[in-house]
Amino acid sequence: MKTDIQIAQEAEMIHIREVAAQLGIEEDELELYGKYKAKLSDELMEKVKDREDGKLILVTAINPTPAGEGKTTTSVGLGEAFGKMGKKAVLALREPSLGPCFGIKGGAAGGGYAQVVPMEELNLHFTGDFHAITSANNLLAALLDNHIQQGNELNIDPRQVVWKRCLDMNDRVLRNIVVGLGSKMDGMVREDHFVITVASEIMAVLCLADDMADLKERLGRMIVAYNFEGQPVTAGDLKATGAMAALLKDALKPNLIQTLEHTPAIIHGGPFANIAHGCNSVRATKTALKLADYVVTEAGFGADLGAEKFLDIKCRMAGLKPDAVVLVATVRALKYNGGVPKAELSSENLEALKKGIVNLEKHIENLQKYQVPVVVTLNSFITDTKAETAYVEQFCQEKGCEFALSEVWEKGGAGGIALAEKVLKTLEEKESRFQPLYDSSLPLTDKIEAVAREIYGADGVSYAPAALKELKRIEELGMGDFPVCMAKTQYSLSDDQTKLGRPSGFTVNVREVYVSAGAGFVVAITGAIMTMPGLGKTPAAYGIDVSDEGVITGLF
Repeated sequence: MKTDIQIAQEAEMIHIREVAAQLGIEEDELELYGKYKAKLSDELMEKVKDREDGKLILVTAINPTPAGEGKTTTSVGLGEAFGKMGKKAVLALREPSLGPCFGIKGGAAGGGYAQVVPMEELNLHFTGDFHAITSANNLLAALLDNHIQQGNELNIDPRQVVWKRCLDMNDRVLRNIVVGLGSKMDGMVREDHFVITVASEIMAVLCLADDMADLKERLGRMIVAYNFEGQPVTAGDLKATGAMAALLKDALKPNLIQTLEHTPAIIHGGPFANIAHGCNSVRATKTALKLADYVVTEAGFGADLGAEKFLDIKCRMAGLKPDAVVLVATVRALKYNGGVPKAELSSENLEALKKGIVNLEKHIENLQKYQVPVVVTLNSFITDTKAETAYVEQFCQEKGCEFALSEVWEKGGAGGIALAEKVLKTLEEKESRFQPLYDSSLPLTDKIEAVAREIYGADGVSYAPAALKELKRIEELGMGDFPVCMAKTQYSLSDDQTKLGRPSGFTVNVREVYVSAGAGFVVAITGAIMTMPGLGKTPAAYGIDVSDEGVITGLF
């Protein structure tokens, strides 16, 4: 079998104007980045804003395992299947981060014959959106330190600087650093920190902003520090808003590319779901809904992270209502949750499957709490047996879910027809009565506990003293009505990545809390999660190269 990158490099792409034409977009409404990439113009978004919305389909998954789940592959394949069936469909997905590309997770283009292309460009620099976000973030950091150096008119307490620099790379040594070393002219010496770009507040702000005016308002109210009286100092106070907006002007526009079967794909924004809110941009999703009858979007990692944040943060803020949710699992991943080592997953093991399916069960129950119809799909592997597949299908039907086998990795859109038919049936027969998990008026601790108890299955929540103190300050500052964004390991329903299946009898430990005032949510950091990941012992970067002819190899 060919590798993902071989399949992508052999693809015969069509000009992006032909892709756009499928959605009724004219070439003058595109801003071209070569033949196969384009940004959607502000004029287009203004033109379509009053059209009726299409159907919104969210794709999510069980907790990720080394066995693989294929959430993005399924999203892309479902979009391709709609295309094969003559439906007017579009994908609305996130952009990949360089950190995972050169680390261990890999990219975000899908896989096999269900990919978006040009794959290498998407996974590397793409249209420069992440570079713009990184630049805007670090401009603000530079203006902040310069303000302190130049007399500190705002009376900023250097011990209470909360704005962090960022880099779109896994670089553990930058988590905790000291800046300002050298002479007096080199700035004030203080402790500083880096986060990965996809965990930065500017990434969240860009993805939640409706337009440039909203973007500037959100940028201006981002809290960068506190003064000696304990009052917040914002980016607006530092007069940084306009310059940051200038850097983000083009990054605010969604990007258009295509799948291997030429289905339109709007790719924009990429906040991590285990740290940030894990969804593509509101602008991209809302524009997609005006351009097509069916919009396939996804949220990062498992449903306990990505779907929860999509439903409780993005939909709440943007006024979106998903019409159906596709929940992706694999037999291999379920057996892994049942205790089977990765090397033994190819053998039939119904007992392990029955033991591990509780992870799928919990995610089904969680999604049903939002009163949105759920379709479960098994991403097919050739090692799956009929008995294993039949067991999962029966289990899902008993839980009130439609079920379909997905073979999109091997067959592209043709392998997703069964899933697409089940999704269409669900959209026709079941109405979404979507409602968020918790009310905005609840105290922040109640919101955190609602997610921990209802979604993770925890017995309760414990807080570090500093976290409780910060929660109190946030509420005193008038931001207690914000939703909560839980930073948690993706590998377990709990905050301990070693607890597989459906853990019980555990407490979620909140060690740190901070407010993203521009994004409009409160981040609760749990367990050992890091906002700046590190590279593994053998990072994927070791296997990536480029030939003398300019062909990239080793990128998946």
